[in-house]
Amino acid sequence: MSTKAKIIGGILTFILVVIAYFYYNLFINPASPKDTVTYTKDDLKIEVVYSRPFKKDRLIFGSNDDGALVPFDAYWRLGANAASTFETSKEIAFAGRSLAPGKYRLYAIPQADHWAVVLNEEYSAFGYSEPDYSKDIMRVNVASAKLLTPIEQFSIDILEGNETLTLRMRWDTTAVSIPLN
Repeated sequence: MSTKAKIIGGILTFILVVIAYFYYNLFINPASPKDTVTYTKDDLKIEVVYSRPFKKDRLIFGSNDDGALVPFDAYWRLGANAASTFETSKEIAFAGRSLAPGKYRLYAIPQADHWAVVLNEEYSAFGYSEPDYSKDIMRVNVASAKLLTPIEQFSIDILEGNETLTLRMRWDTTAVSIPLN
C-alpha cells in the first residue's frame, strides 16, 4: 500500500471517528436528553419537544459578566441541542392571545423578574443559532417566580386545572407559567 493511500485511509478513519462521536453524544447518549411533553383532550393535542440540561453547580440565570449559563436579555432556546418546539392541533389562547394550529419554535429572552416567551415560524432549525426574528409570530411577557427548592434539570410540563391549562417551565430557582385556554 502506498503512502498516499495510508494517509487518505487515516484521514477517512479520523473523519468517521469524529462523526461517530458527535452522533453518539447528540442522539444516543446526549448530556441534555430530549423529552416530549404531550397534552391530549378531545380534539386538542399540545406537544412540546425540548432537551433537558442539568444545572451541575453552575450559575443558570444572571449576568453575562457573572458567567451565567443563560444570561439575562439574551436569546435562550429553552433547553439545549435542537430548538424547542410547541405544537397545537387547534386554535388556543397562548397567554391570552389567539394562536393558530401549527408547529412553532419556542424560545425565551429571560430577565430577572420576567421572561419574553416567543413563538417563531422556524421550528426545524438547530437551537444554537438565533432565529430569524422577522419570523416571530408572537411575543408575550410573563412574570417569573422564585422557587424555594432548586430544580436540577430543566423541566417543562403542562398542568391541567379547572377549565385551564398552564405551560410551566422550571429550572434552578426560577419558574415561568403561561396560561393556555
